[in-house]
Amino acid sequence: MESDRKRPNLIYIFADQLRRQSLGFYGDSVARTPHIDAFAADSLCLDNAVSGHPVCAPYRASLFTGKYTTSTGMVINEIRLNQNHESFANVLTRHGYETCYIGKWHLWANRLGDHFNPDNSYIPVGERLGFDDTFIGYNFHHDYYAPYAYYHGDSKEKIFYPDNAYEPDAQTDMAIEHLTRLAAGEKPFAFFLSLGTPHDPWIRENIPEKYYEMFKDTPLPNPDNYGEENDPYADDWAKLSPKEREELESWRRIYYGMVANLDDNFGRLTEAIRKLGLWENSIVIFTSDHGELFGAHGRRAKNIFYEEAVRVPFFLHGHDFAPGHCDANFNTVDIMPTLLSYMDLPIPATVEGKDKKQELCGETQSDEGSLMMGTGPTAIWGDGYEWRALRTKRYTFAVYKKDGKELLFDNLCDPGQTVNRIDDPAYADVAAALREEMYAKMASIHDNFRDNSYYRDHWAKDRILKAVLVP
Repeated sequence: MESDRKRPNLIYIFADQLRRQSLGFYGDSVARTPHIDAFAADSLCLDNAVSGHPVCAPYRASLFTGKYTTSTGMVINEIRLNQNHESFANVLTRHGYETCYIGKWHLWANRLGDHFNPDNSYIPVGERLGFDDTFIGYNFHHDYYAPYAYYHGDSKEKIFYPDNAYEPDAQTDMAIEHLTRLAAGEKPFAFFLSLGTPHDPWIRENIPEKYYEMFKDTPLPNPDNYGEENDPYADDWAKLSPKEREELESWRRIYYGMVANLDDNFGRLTEAIRKLGLWENSIVIFTSDHGELFGAHGRRAKNIFYEEAVRVPFFLHGHDFAPGHCDANFNTVDIMPTLLSYMDLPIPATVEGKDKKQELCGETQSDEGSLMMGTGPTAIWGDGYEWRALRTKRYTFAVYKKDGKELLFDNLCDPGQTVNRIDDPAYADVAAALREEMYAKMASIHDNFRDNSYYRDHWAKDRILKAVLVP
């Protein structure tokens, strides 16, 4: 047990729909994120971290299995992941770690839109991908006050937060309570906090008045790469109605208010981690599952390869992480193997991501790209929205399955991704190399660029994924 105790704890805190670019640390002069910024300044910052599938459920499936979406089968939201995976928590538990999970899960429900029915929001014991110790969660909701904000323990009973508290505040209180308990224990632990903000709906009723007031008069106009027309490749979640376009500035104000609240809660968490004596023997991570478009490229939401959706903050503190910036390409599937490597724990053979420890330490360098994918509409079955993309330190190459359209962006010269260079002769060699690399990576994981309906017809029944998935 003494040797186990010397292993680092893992404290993994992730927001929902927080864009990398909406932090003061990355140059946003409007953002009020002093605690996150201070943490980043004292951490190893992975400046090329991306969400390999910028949608809530696919991201979480990859996070906990180290596999791409085309191997987990979590091709859209609101389907139920099977348990036939050697998960992050399985490895941790087997090697003496106590696990604790608080917050949104989004890997179990199979009834589209039926978010508040306990039959759909309660994740049963044994269906939690190995998080078999403390589990305080719900499948999916983004209404942050009662009667819609609640959680489950080990029963279908709805448990509401005291005094109609704002959900992120109450979850932070619970996180500090459980970190206090874990700090006093004899076992190393892995603690995950999945906060729902700053995910929409961005309405005044969904944010404390204090944070609404912070930005209510702040000008937040459309970005330079705003699209006047809806992207023809957008699903219904990404399209903007005329009324929604009028509301974009108001949405942004509430989004920034939610981010400010998130920052205050993160500040409370890091203060508690220090006071509990966990700072020195813990890997502490702050990140997000994906970003948000807010009208860029004629889209809202996520589920696309553009920078606003895929670039996420990823800050690592403690253990052997020297503060500073790291430009290694880092994908969602790389999180599990890299952290297990840092924790000196075995990486399951089923993992498809890469152990990036040596790159993060600066021992090796590589510009191997991050394979990103979209496998259908956000939460319904339907063909015509599939895409694949490869992102390197400088370029993004992407292709739509629907008509074979290819895109190439030089993110150094064109950070807004407004100029498609695919037909530019000066970029022909770059395009050819990225195309070859992307399809080679797809082949290596048996990704056959299937239609979304293939997964519906062959891998799922009633939105429940089968136990055995055949490529």
